[in-house]
Amino acid sequence: MSFIPKQEISKALASEQNLDRLPPSYMYSVIFKDIILEIDHDDSKSMNTLASFCQQQKIREKDIDVFKRNYYEKSAVWWYTKELFLYGMFNRALRMLDMEVMTKLGFFIRRLHIELKQLHQEQLADSQKVFTVYRGQGLSQQDFQHPVDTKGGLLSFNNFLSTSKDRDFSTMFAESVSSAETDTVGVLFIISIYQTKISTSITPFAMIDEHSALPQEHEILFAMHTVFRVGEIKQTPEYSRLWEVQLTITDESDPQLAGLTDNIKQEISGSGWYRMGQLMLKVGYFDQAQELYNKLLENAPDDSERAHIYHMLGMMKHSQGEYQQSVTFYEKSLEINRKTLPEDDASLAPTYGNIGGVYKNMGEYSKALEYYEKSHKIREISLPPTHPDLAASYLNFVACYEEMGDYTAALEALKNAHKIQQEAFEESNQAFAVTFSRYGRVYRYLKEYSKALDYFEKCLKILEIALPEKHPNWAIIYSNIGDVHRLMGDYEKALAFHQKALNSQENVKCNPLDCATTYMNVGETYREMKDYTTALTYYQKGLKI
Repeated sequence: MSFIPKQEISKALASEQNLDRLPPSYMYSVIFKDIILEIDHDDSKSMNTLASFCQQQKIREKDIDVFKRNYYEKSAVWWYTKELFLYGMFNRALRMLDMEVMTKLGFFIRRLHIELKQLHQEQLADSQKVFTVYRGQGLSQQDFQHPVDTKGGLLSFNNFLSTSKDRDFSTMFAESVSSAETDTVGVLFIISIYQTKISTSITPFAMIDEHSALPQEHEILFAMHTVFRVGEIKQTPEYSRLWEVQLTITDESDPQLAGLTDNIKQEISGSGWYRMGQLMLKVGYFDQAQELYNKLLENAPDDSERAHIYHMLGMMKHSQGEYQQSVTFYEKSLEINRKTLPEDDASLAPTYGNIGGVYKNMGEYSKALEYYEKSHKIREISLPPTHPDLAASYLNFVACYEEMGDYTAALEALKNAHKIQQEAFEESNQAFAVTFSRYGRVYRYLKEYSKALDYFEKCLKILEIALPEKHPNWAIIYSNIGDVHRLMGDYEKALAFHQKALNSQENVKCNPLDCATTYMNVGETYREMKDYTTALTYYQKGLKI
């Protein structure tokens, strides 16, 4: 579930950037669903790919065989409600934002969504215009605080939502999963449906008894990301650990939801599989992105698409720390585009800037500045003076000056970038995360540690609402904060943040340089604590990478 409090939505609508308070898992899974629904899948090929993947995951061969032999004989609803592997695999992938599994299941998700739309249309004439359904579930006390805080705001169930018309059944289930020992409360969601106020294209749902593998449950199934407004919340007098939460279904006509939806769609541009590739890069699934882009490259219909794919592959390799390959891909993109575009075309600026970034990471600062200058000059000619891309150009210079040890020049460029961003965005916008991180790094080098820590913590606050749980940037910010605490002599806090960085790196494929830096920072902390044996261990781990 994802919650967006009422006051934050109002603030968001007043701003062009209303994604800043959204849980990343919600935002990225909405984008994923939109992409999946617009792609035409080859179900037969996709089913075989999923079956092969399931074999690798050690799912029982018997269950896989049943799925392959009978897939077309049963409805998607039947497969979703069948106690096999699809239901658990899909919902676990959504919770973890596991793009690999979600993509493998994409063809099935699309089929299930389309079936719900069809069933909804078939049942529409015979169904009540206003009715109520129920869902019972358990929530920890901490999680239950979210709907309490969200009263008047929006709640989204990020998966396909199972509900029932049987209040007693849902109540009994909610009571059964509540427990004082595990600090769990039972929650009965009472959901009011007004059919005349909603669009079936956005929020399809249907009674699925005749199509379900469990027909006795009188189930109504809602599509992914159905959004509700949270109403009254009250404790039941009969049982102190059971709460009732009133929900009302919303639709795109709701102005708050409309603003939210429009801005989510703008977060990642493009269409179809190209948009999916960008989403994979955004959430750090680089191997899956490369596999996808390689397939797109094989089937690219023209030079324009090939240039775009090479650019995205360059970005991916840059993020993975494979710098020479990154430059190669970027140069292939430039080579194609230069055949048809003038040298000062605005679309070339990002590629020049990115090549500069790669050379900066390789320690070739003169080359980096050369490409940064090319990018910046194009943007100065083609963009208004307060355009966010100009801020990005200044941040490129900051990164290079910082590595060259010219902190005065870095700070000047940083202030230019910050000034543009302040005119373009609210300070909670994701764009400020990079700016604050750069401020932190520069002030750290200038030995102004309190200022450095302040900016790193500002960066962390933005990342907490912008990044999914598994992302390479977590390790970077934790490592930076840990290093400042070390420099301030607070070794306990330093080690705590460095450990967070190491834990984060275990869950993602991180840039090798960033991984090595974390180990070296831990080693330096132990060295200053005069624990030389432990320090040596971490130094050696860093040097091995």
